Amino acid sequence: MYHTWMRFFTPSALHHRLGLACLGVGLQHGALPTVGPRTLDHHVAVVITSGSGWYSGTDGRRQTVEAPSLIWLTPGTPHHYGADPTGWDESFVDFTGPATTTYTELGYIEADRPLIPLSDTAGPRAAIGRIVRAARRGNPLLEVETGAAVHELLVALRRARADIGPDGSPVLQALARDAFQPLSVAEHAARHGMTPAELRTAVRRGAGCSPKDYLLTIRLGRAKELLAATDLPIAAVARRVGYDDPAYFSRLFARRVGTAPVRFREQQGRTVPGGWSDRIPDPDHPPTITGPKDV
Repeated sequence: MYHTWMRFFTPSALHHRLGLACLGVGLQHGALPTVGPRTLDHHVAVVITSGSGWYSGTDGRRQTVEAPSLIWLTPGTPHHYGADPTGWDESFVDFTGPATTTYTELGYIEADRPLIPLSDTAGPRAAIGRIVRAARRGNPLLEVETGAAVHELLVALRRARADIGPDGSPVLQALARDAFQPLSVAEHAARHGMTPAELRTAVRRGAGCSPKDYLLTIRLGRAKELLAATDLPIAAVARRVGYDDPAYFSRLFARRVGTAPVRFREQQGRTVPGGWSDRIPDPDHPPTITGPKDV
């Protein structure tokens, strides 16, 4: 016996331009029928929450699927899979759109790695649950809600991968910690006993970019905060984020941000005497303004 619930959608061309369009969602459990062999023209994320089964891809070789796991079905890739006789608990989301190319380049979607062990399925199931709730008949926000939830699902799946911690690898955490030190990529690699090539591979796999871009993103984010919330001179801001040459920092900032540091400060500057903090607020207890208490 098995149980199936599913909905399929037909987003307009305008909705596709949002980047990701949800084409369908399903929740199934039990001894489900075998899927395929088949080849699709869109992406599907199949989340196995409990149970076990098998998957066969292009080479025809059967691989064991053990929950919790993700099965990636990508366009043009033949696939064939099914649950063991005892069954499994499965959720699936069909989606398409131009943003799939970018998510693939960033490593969130891995066409050459169809089976990915997950550490936990709570996050992905929550995102899928939002798609399910949006799937009610006559929902005027259906396409936008479900498309937004697909973005959320891809992030949740990336965070739930068992081979990479939710905050990235220890190497990424160390790079973030040391990002403001005036070190070259080779010097960062040496600190971790790695060659520059090994560091590039680790960062590309964990963050979807090169070590240089990873460090630059962190440095520029901090520089923007200092420009917006302090009156530090540009040279001091540059030094605080790891650049001894303020002219080089200004050129780099303008090239990446699209405006010079001085212009950014003019646009975003805020006077916060005694009020600036670099601590991340608790989302459950955000900063609030309270009225005067009654005496």
